[in-house]
Amino acid sequence: MSLVTESPVWRPFTQHALQPGAVKIARAEGAWLEAEDGKRFLDAISSWWVITHGHRHPAIMQAIREETEWLDQIIFAGFTHEPAEALARRLVALTPPGLDYVFYSDSGSTCVEVALKMALGFWRNRGETRTRIVALEHGYHGDTIGTMSVGARSPFNAPYEPLLYEVSRIPFPTRGREQETLDALERACRDRPAALLVEPLILGAGGMLIYRADTLAEMKRICAHYGVLFIADEVMTGFGRTGTLFACEQAGVVPDIACYAKGLTGGALPLAVTMCKREIFEAHLSPERARAFFHSSSYTANPIACAAALANLDVWATGEPAARVAALCDMQATRLARFASDARFSNARRLGIITALDLNVAEGGYLATIALDLMRFFNARGLLLRPLGPTIYVFPPYCVEAAELDLVYDAISEAADCFGASA
Repeated sequence: MSLVTESPVWRPFTQHALQPGAVKIARAEGAWLEAEDGKRFLDAISSWWVITHGHRHPAIMQAIREETEWLDQIIFAGFTHEPAEALARRLVALTPPGLDYVFYSDSGSTCVEVALKMALGFWRNRGETRTRIVALEHGYHGDTIGTMSVGARSPFNAPYEPLLYEVSRIPFPTRGREQETLDALERACRDRPAALLVEPLILGAGGMLIYRADTLAEMKRICAHYGVLFIADEVMTGFGRTGTLFACEQAGVVPDIACYAKGLTGGALPLAVTMCKREIFEAHLSPERARAFFHSSSYTANPIACAAALANLDVWATGEPAARVAALCDMQATRLARFASDARFSNARRLGIITALDLNVAEGGYLATIALDLMRFFNARGLLLRPLGPTIYVFPPYCVEAAELDLVYDAISEAADCFGASA
């Protein structure tokens, strides 16, 4: 296997003392990655949840090539370009009705950071002192200061605690205990916070924790009753992951602010958007420059990334991705069923194309050493799986085939035997 062992690169979420090398990938296509030495890896987590249709989708790659003949990066303050304008119009038409304005950024973290700033700016410009954010227990929204603050306190952000602000947290709506969450949200809303921020239907880095659509709908109803802004972080869930184009559709919820990234370009290039209702935009609209929305990044609305996103929406318009998602949901459900009564695992669960199950071992939590052992085990078998502690999840691109999924689930079963999961 081609390993990079001496490199100046500092890799993300990596303890280099325990993972000194990295596999050097030379090529990617469809559901597969190929290393320099020819070893292939089935990308069973969509390269950290970004790839939707598969690597190097021809239509998206062609759109990128064509746009490079016209534009590279253009300042987006006082200037604009057609890829950004066209994409914004398409997104307004595609997303839940009422999300009328599109603010561009370049990652999941930044688009959530934008959402938080929009919410605070909205209340300030209306002359109301509402500065507290309500967040869901176990949530993860990114690694910038604002998004770490609203995420769960964990080893991810413990060193940076002095920089983080306090938020009001409500318990995760565990099945059968949803009312505790709703009651806690109602109490928090009585204190007139600025906004509630949630990952709709499933918490990703928090452990692929799934909750009911009717609970999400009730959370939105409570926020609307108390005039609290509702922010949906659909960075992971958007573009088909939960079985529908957007997770909020399943609850009939229209967020006041919504965040989309990852699958926006099919995963090909970094691009993100924060979309909001008209009233939030208009709260910043004034002859006073001090009321403007002061946020930007150097690469706001990069034309090449916007062209990739437009091509991605064209692919969705064919209807083929929706059919693939439906088929993949069925394939995932069928394969997960073999573990429903397997005593080596617990809490086998699925939402849309995402499955997860917990290996019954003594050590738990994200930092459990079993995660690294499992990663190495799966890599040795040509699989890219990245467990969250003892939680193994499967999050494939939509092009994956049934026989390829069989490789994944056979390896998961083998891993349980290898690592002594208790029956």
